[in-house]
Amino acid sequence: MATRNRRSTRACPGFAAAISLAALCILTPSMAFAVADLLETPARSTELATVSLLNDVTRAGDSGRLVAVGERGHIIYSDDGGASWDQASVPVSVTLTGVDFGSASHGWAVGHSGVVLHSRDSGSSWTLKMNGVQAANLAIVGAQQEIEAMEQRLEMAAEDDVGDLEWALGDLMFGLENMQADLSVGPVNPFLDVWFEDAGHGFVIGAYGMIFHTDDGGNQWQDWAQKLDNGDKYHLNAITEIGGGALMIVGEAGQIHVSEDNGTTWDRRDSGYEGSLFGVTGTGNSGEALAFGLRGTVMHTTNNGQRWDQVHTGSSTTLNDGASAGERLVLVGNNGTLVIRDGASAAFRETLRADRLGLMGVVVNGPQSLLLVGEGGVVLMEGDAGLVEQEEQGAVE
Repeated sequence: MATRNRRSTRACPGFAAAISLAALCILTPSMAFAVADLLETPARSTELATVSLLNDVTRAGDSGRLVAVGERGHIIYSDDGGASWDQASVPVSVTLTGVDFGSASHGWAVGHSGVVLHSRDSGSSWTLKMNGVQAANLAIVGAQQEIEAMEQRLEMAAEDDVGDLEWALGDLMFGLENMQADLSVGPVNPFLDVWFEDAGHGFVIGAYGMIFHTDDGGNQWQDWAQKLDNGDKYHLNAITEIGGGALMIVGEAGQIHVSEDNGTTWDRRDSGYEGSLFGVTGTGNSGEALAFGLRGTVMHTTNNGQRWDQVHTGSSTTLNDGASAGERLVLVGNNGTLVIRDGASAAFRETLRADRLGLMGVVVNGPQSLLLVGEGGVVLMEGDAGLVEQEEQGAVE
């Protein structure tokens, strides 16, 4: 059963490179004014955008354009495979954590202070579609609806069930009080990832169990938190679509949520792992995915998460992102770590970049080419250039 003061006493959790949630633990009212300024200050154009922290990278739909997002509202794009980059026009200066495209032209980016951005021109320019105040108000309405539903259940409950329902109602009311306290300070909670199917239908997810859905391109949003089995409001770190069309969300405390009806309903799937998962990627095969996170943990499924097996890669470093193309699958993480598999039956091998800078995102550019982003900005890696060690490891148990 949930502890009533869990959220107020819990230490600041890390995610990915453990950089994006630290501010949540020390935010003060005076800092909230600074956050408001960042929401109203366009990202500054700078030649340093390609060498500063970048947290995610993706392709603009089926086009060849690459788009990466990072600190200070930086969004950059490349039309030549990452050899050269331009900086996009962005209306905010907050750290951005995730980016996805529902089509070649319609892109979405999310980040700190509950920011949701939208692009109609393949990532060249962006507009603000939601901020943390709007997100908090939506979550509060959702919590109030949950409380009303629980109160109705209590009125009709059998005597033996009253105690448990009263306790659950107390937890819901405590959670509502937390949300209202957050809102009184300002837009404090970040979104961590985003997925869009097309120009209209998509999800944004984030800290403390935030998940919002839109079917009209972000003009209206619905709080989807009640649809997930996440009563403790653990962080939701990553969302993706895998082969066969299932959607997967992974997060704190080993959470894995799967939807097989395009996000309408969600089931909690147990992998047997209770540590934080920071990323999930499909392999291209129907129902197959890898979920990964703390201490190099990699979990593998071939049936939409009904069963998971642990993959031993030899790595003990936190893994943040993954991508596949053809037979090649690449996971990246802290300290310049790459975990690579060059065929479905091949063993994983761990390699390290000489600079040891944390890696936050990856796109497979070709059979021997990777586009990496992270603490050092953009890295275009051809073959084994920049790697200092390589070791053959194991496979799925």
